Amino acid sequence: MSSRRIVVERGTYHDSVTLMLASRDAEETEGIVFAAAASATPVNLELLTGRGFELPADLVPDDLLIAIEGVNDAALDRAAAAIEALLSARPRPAGDTAQAAPRSLRSAAGRDPDLNLAFVSVPGRYAAYEVAGALEAGLNVFCFSDGVSLEAEVVLKRRAAAAGLLLMGPDCGTAIVSGVGLGFANVVRRGPVGIVGASGTGTQEICCLLDAAGVGISHAIGVGGRDLSGPVGGLMTLAGIQLLADDPATEIICVVSKPPDPSVTERVLSALTAAAKPAVVALLGADDLGDERMVATLEAAAAKAAELAGGLVAFHEPTVEVPTPGAVAGLFAGGTLCAEAGAIVAASGFDARFVDFGDDEMTAGRAHPMIDPSLRNDAVARAALAREIGVIVLDVVLGHGAHPDPASELARVIRDALEQRDGDLTIIVTVCGTAGDPQGLSSQIHALEAAGALVTRSAASAGRLAVDAGGGG
Repeated sequence: MSSRRIVVERGTYHDSVTLMLASRDAEETEGIVFAAAASATPVNLELLTGRGFELPADLVPDDLLIAIEGVNDAALDRAAAAIEALLSARPRPAGDTAQAAPRSLRSAAGRDPDLNLAFVSVPGRYAAYEVAGALEAGLNVFCFSDGVSLEAEVVLKRRAAAAGLLLMGPDCGTAIVSGVGLGFANVVRRGPVGIVGASGTGTQEICCLLDAAGVGISHAIGVGGRDLSGPVGGLMTLAGIQLLADDPATEIICVVSKPPDPSVTERVLSALTAAAKPAVVALLGADDLGDERMVATLEAAAAKAAELAGGLVAFHEPTVEVPTPGAVAGLFAGGTLCAEAGAIVAASGFDARFVDFGDDEMTAGRAHPMIDPSLRNDAVARAALAREIGVIVLDVVLGHGAHPDPASELARVIRDALEQRDGDLTIIVTVCGTAGDPQGLSSQIHALEAAGALVTRSAASAGRLAVDAGGGG
């Protein structure tokens, strides 16, 4: 019988990646079955309770939980020491002659007048303050943080627009500016297509498909998922379009978003007309495509942009040999990829059970599933136990910032699931990546295919394959 231990540190914050690394160090300790260092968010509390841990009733999200399960108390002691060692580590001093690090964005900007961009990645309750400080210091901002209120976003973006600055975000997952990736970014060749994206993984998929077509991008400007809402009014989308219109390296402009507020759509189309450059507008899942520039899927947006640049989006789409009827479970790390594949499956009348593990609620106090896919991988194993599910659809997103080898663990989970179901389950994976990504695109695809998955390169393709696999093709 194993032993369990819970340690609570009140009001203690560590970033989610540090907590993930500490958890992994502890789990590699001899005699340890499970270890987790995590913020006491509702999702984490539910997971730990589900594993049989008894938790105090008065926990709040600012508390740090250390939960360990092992063969005996000695193993628990070793694991707890491993966690404490990592969490208490401090950077080595830079030396007597080194200048002390700046203590704010404003002081950093004051030291170097050439600085023009701030990267903000702090807990959401602090993000608006840091963004405001960066804008006041005259810096453009990439805000990776989520948890900023809509009201604060409106105020900050109006301030940025008035100052002629660009605020990418909040909750901006991806950008590539002059070849430099910010957040989750793929290694994409330079080229003539400029992207303004209110979707992180949507922008990534378009970039990757264009790269595969031999067409590069000039810039990919992320604006956050709410930018084209009525209250925000597309302020940063319009600013991004203007920047690309003025950029001599950009020949084609692509805008990607979920369907915006109708009044904002008109402003975006008018801005693209004024830019006087060929344009593609991907309004994902939109029913009304009343403008010839509009398309409804990421795949179609990449194909149209590639055609305008003289390229061709083409990839091998596998075929379903034997359908496995039943419900379709979609377990995704990328929100836009999840929405697009899920919409295609649902439109075909299937019981579509799609979950975005990158949703704000799922990532509170945890690393994003592109960084730490363990929560999603566990869900795959559970879905395989449900006999009413005939198809599981997944995504793997490569690039800088993502897990160094996401296919390694997922392939094992896929192999176990398919062996367990013995022919009555299909698993489909859409891989978003390029040949230049550090994980190795071809090796990732090979590992997934060797495990028995059908692998494709777009969310729309994954949705179509799921329909075929469910018997609807």
